[in-house]
Amino acid sequence: MTLSGRPLIIALCIGQVGNLVPHVAVSAIMAGHLIPLWGLSATEAGIMASSYTVGYMLAVPILATLTDRFDARLILLAGSALNFAGAIAFGLFANGFWSACLLWGLTGIGFGGAYMPGLKALTDRMPPGESSRGVVFYTSAYSFGVGLSFLVSQVVADAWGWRAAFFVTGIPPLLMVVTAFLLTPVRPATQGAKIAIRPVLRNRPALGYILGYGAHCFELYGVRTWIVAFWTFVLANNPGNNLLSPIAVSVIVTVIAAPASILGNEAALRFGRHRVLTVVMTTSAIVTAMVGILAGASPWILLPLIILQAFTVNADSGALTSGMTIAAVPENRGATMALHSTVGFGLAASGGWASGAAIDLGGGQMTTFGWTLAFLVMGAVVALGPLALAWSRRPPS
Repeated sequence: MTLSGRPLIIALCIGQVGNLVPHVAVSAIMAGHLIPLWGLSATEAGIMASSYTVGYMLAVPILATLTDRFDARLILLAGSALNFAGAIAFGLFANGFWSACLLWGLTGIGFGGAYMPGLKALTDRMPPGESSRGVVFYTSAYSFGVGLSFLVSQVVADAWGWRAAFFVTGIPPLLMVVTAFLLTPVRPATQGAKIAIRPVLRNRPALGYILGYGAHCFELYGVRTWIVAFWTFVLANNPGNNLLSPIAVSVIVTVIAAPASILGNEAALRFGRHRVLTVVMTTSAIVTAMVGILAGASPWILLPLIILQAFTVNADSGALTSGMTIAAVPENRGATMALHSTVGFGLAASGGWASGAAIDLGGGQMTTFGWTLAFLVMGAVVALGPLALAWSRRPPS
């Protein structure tokens, strides 16, 4: 069976959703299950949730760069299998902070062999002129997968216990294993050549998108790590005003990401990529700061802000990633993707940890000031994205 064109995009999007079902399982259930069970502080919980992105960050420079030398589908297959094994192992063996960090980091390594190699497998099999929208649909499927992860993890954990959540969410990555088997083999453009990161670092237009993506990921993963705990605080701070459950809010804010990413990229194609990204990221910084300043307000005030933030925090994702792939030199596209993902998920890991540290510094998870500090930190970092884009347009000195 040969996959090409639209069936290729659909197959890889479905496979990617499968790989993402375990993605935020720890973040989704830690407030209600893991933090009280293991007596974790917000800083420790942030580190535990971020260990996934740390594992990803350590693996992706090697695994994504290897896609310039080897067919990306082979790395995609192995990474998806490890993603499956890591999630199942977490459900079986995690019994405290250190074992949870180790096993969740292993699962992140598996995803490091799945996400960017999957994107490379897609772009290697599409004509260059058709790749932009394919990339955006692939990155937008990310949000559906994360939304499903939030939903399935919490529902299963509440019904059958937290270990069952990892058994159930660990199985869907096998969908990408099947997809990888169905892909037609291709010869990489630089097969047998030595791959260097230096040409990527000299590509200033690509670096602008990479640094902007890092600022985006810091905010995005700060929100995804703590949205369930934050909405739990909002409801506890407003007894009798139970507007939507934490499960519903976490799913809504992640599912919004897909249309936001698509619309953001379409606006970038029509009105100019840098212009649209600057407006979106600046708006996201302002809205995120407003959520923090109003953290003690009524759910009726906070919910519209959270939904608006969910749109702005994701509207730049597809445009940043597709911009990076367009700006990349074809011979070094895998290495460019590797740096893109390393910077992005390195700052994503920092986002979860730094937000948790801010919560502790402000007095803990049940204090308004703790949440105010956390959201102000997220907003401050994403505001650096437009500065990186402006720098990338300046001629080298």
